[in-house]
Order: sequence, then structure tokens, then C-alpha cells
Amino acid sequence: MTTATAGLRFGYGTNGFANHRLTDALAVLADLGYQGVALTLDHDHLDPFGPGLARRVAAVHRRLAALGLAVVVETGARYLLDPWHKHAPTLLHDDPARRIDFLRRAVRIGADLGAEAVSFWAGVRPPEVPESVAWDRLVAGCATVCAEADAAGVPLGFEPEPGMLVEDIAGWHRLRDALGVPPGFGITLDIGHCRCLEPRPVPDCVTAVAEHLVNVQIDDMRRGVHEHLEFGAGEIDFPPVLRALADAGYRGLVAVELPRHSHAAPTVAARSIEFLHAAAGTARHRTTTDSDPLLCSHGGNTSRPRVLRKGLQSKGGG
Repeated sequence: MTTATAGLRFGYGTNGFANHRLTDALAVLADLGYQGVALTLDHDHLDPFGPGLARRVAAVHRRLAALGLAVVVETGARYLLDPWHKHAPTLLHDDPARRIDFLRRAVRIGADLGAEAVSFWAGVRPPEVPESVAWDRLVAGCATVCAEADAAGVPLGFEPEPGMLVEDIAGWHRLRDALGVPPGFGITLDIGHCRCLEPRPVPDCVTAVAEHLVNVQIDDMRRGVHEHLEFGAGEIDFPPVLRALADAGYRGLVAVELPRHSHAAPTVAARSIEFLHAAAGTARHRTTTDSDPLLCSHGGNTSRPRVLRKGLQSKGGG
């Protein structure tokens, strides 16, 4: 499985390899034929607060280059900043300093890795914080991160996340406008989230944000349930989604986002890339000719993607 689908480049999130050393995870993904990784900075995967950071970043950069892997930096580590509270503190908390420091570090790491984007999100509003106060804190924090990213020349991908203060595409537009429409402030689009809560069909969501798209996460999901599922276990028809990404001219990574599947990471990653290649082939077969430069099948397979076996799944987001 070494021939990549032309035009679209598939990656895999390291948060789905939490039980692997980072160097081992990268090797497995390269061996499976992935072209990139979505690297979640975490205590066991390039800890941004650990000693010898510059040396470790340089080593990861060399490893990525040797394996031919592109990278985006993700910042959704659960307990990196607070061992008691998931994702805390966020930009919405009374003291967001540690989150802002983390995001600024992530931008600098992204620059040193040659990352295609650094992705982050708003966070869940603490119940004691009024929505207007939370919103002002979010805008202020994002402005600081934008300034850091602009200086470093790193694109930002802000991710709408179900249940967070900015949970949909409309919320992303509102935030971008509040920031003064900074050119480096793009969107990270999770395909599963589109099915979960967006009012439009998933391919239409891709088209709607095409000009702002800097990072794509891909997973299956059901309407109204924020649960990252293996492909075929949810409700999304993927060939039209891949077709929409290709038609949009998107050239960034399309990275599998299965943060609760580390228990079977190599097997799930193998099934996932097989599915994506088959889905891309189906997309081409449905709507294009063999000469299409944007999208082609893997190994000539143009049949419908097979339904994958369900893995062990837990409800909830990353």
C-alpha cells in the first residue's frame, strides 16, 4: 500500500498512537503508505515543556524528512497542561496564560518542523464564565497566537469543535471577523463534525470553506453524536467528500482523527488508509475519467469502499 492517491494526501493523527513511541508511530505510518502526520504535542509525543526541546524538535524534523512525511501540529492534548482537568486551561479560563504559552510554543515548533499548519480550538466555556466574557477572552487569546504565527510564517487552522464556544463553521466566521480577518487565520475542518452538527451536507461544508481550508481531519460520525468512528461505522458517504476536497484544489493533509483507537493503532491505521484509497477510487469512478489529475484510485480499485469492522469506541470528542 505504497502508492498514494494523486492530489489528496492522507495522514494520520498521532493521538491515535498514544501507546507508541513517536519514532515508532512515524515508522508504522510511513510503512502503511501515509504521506503525513497530524502531530499532537503531548507528554509522550514531543513534549513542548520537556528539557532539550530544540534538540528533540530537530530530531523529529530529521525523522520526518527521512520518512518522507509532511506534518501539521495539533494542540488537543488532554492532560498536558493540567493533570486533573481535561484540556484545561483553555483560552476561556480566568487565567489562560499556560494555554497561550503552549500555543505560542506550538507555533514555534511548527515553524521548526516545517509544519503546514498549527491547529487549535476555543475550548468549552467554564459554567461560571459568562458567554460574553468568554468570547472576549477567546478573541484576545487568538490575537496573541495570530501575532506569533504571523511572525513565524506558520498558517493557523482554527477548529470548530462540537460543545466548544466555537463549534461550527458559522462560529469560525464570526471569530475571524472579530479578529479583523487576519490572512493567516484558516480553518481546520473535521469531516465527522460536519455530519455531527452542520446544517449542510458534508461535501457542501467543504465547498463553503474551501478558500480558507488549511487542515482537514477525517473520521466517520453520526448525526447529533460527537463520537469519532472508524470509516464505515457512521453515516458519512466519503467519495463525495473526497471529490469536494479535490474539486476545491485542497493540497493539505487529510489526516485520520481517531483519538480513542490507540489500543489497536496499527490495525486501525491500515484499515483506514485502505478505505480512503478505495473511497478515492470510487469518487473518480463516479464523476471523472482516468485522466483526472486531481483524484485517482489506488491500485485501480474503483469499487465501493468496503464497510470496516467497528473498533472499540467511546462517545466524546478528542
